[in-house]
Parts: sequence; C-alpha cells; structure tokens
Amino acid sequence: MDDTTAADIIKSFATTRVSATADASAPSADTAQDAGPGADLAQALFLAAEALESRARLAARRQAALPRNAGKPWSAAEDEQLLQAYDAGSAIEAIAALHERTRAGIEARLVKHGRIDEQAARGGHGLRYPARDRPPPG
Repeated sequence: MDDTTAADIIKSFATTRVSATADASAPSADTAQDAGPGADLAQALFLAAEALESRARLAARRQAALPRNAGKPWSAAEDEQLLQAYDAGSAIEAIAALHERTRAGIEARLVKHGRIDEQAARGGHGLRYPARDRPPPG
C-alpha cells in the first residue's frame, strides 16, 4: 500500500469517527478539536494522514530529480561500456551522465567489477551500502 492510499484510508476513518462522536458533517484537522469525545483521536489521524501525504510528495520530488536509469538493473552491454569508459580514463561524472545514472551507482558498479576499492568510492568515504557479492574486508 502506498502512502497516498494509506492517508485516504486514515482520513476516511477519522471523518467517520468524528461524525459518529460529534455529528460533524465535514471534519478537518481544524474542526476536529471542537468535535467532543474522540476529537484527539480524530485530530491525530488527520495529522498522520497529512504526514503520509507530505512523505509521498517528497518521494515524488526526489524521484523526479534522479537520472532516468537510476536504480534500474544493469545489462551486460551497459556494464561493458562502463568498464571501457572507465579504463579509457573517463571521469566518473561523465560516465554517470552518459549512462543516466548517479555517481554513487557508477562507483558501486566499479567496486563490484574490481576497478576501484570500496573505500575509494565517494571521495574516500566508502560506499554507503557494502557490496553484497563480496566478503567483507579483513
């Protein structure tokens, strides 16, 4: 279930709850405080729904800001192009732009193929998530 659907369900329940306890016809986060018994619950539900909707909007903005291929699976041909470009001396930013992927995605792939050390990625800070198909160092 996505956040928007969950928010709709919560708002529907809160509206029903306020209507049942206070005879409110169209409650909102502002009117829920005057609804009598259960008003705190209804207000909390409306706030939760607003938080879910806000989280959904933020996720949509983040996704829109990512390159087109970010998070998509890599094909063997794309891997080969990546390795050829890196071995030819292309900058990671240029490779990322060419493949329409993030810098972190390019670095993770280069670590996977043994072209760079995991600690060399992210400007010496290492990968955010350790490589899955290799044993941990040490």
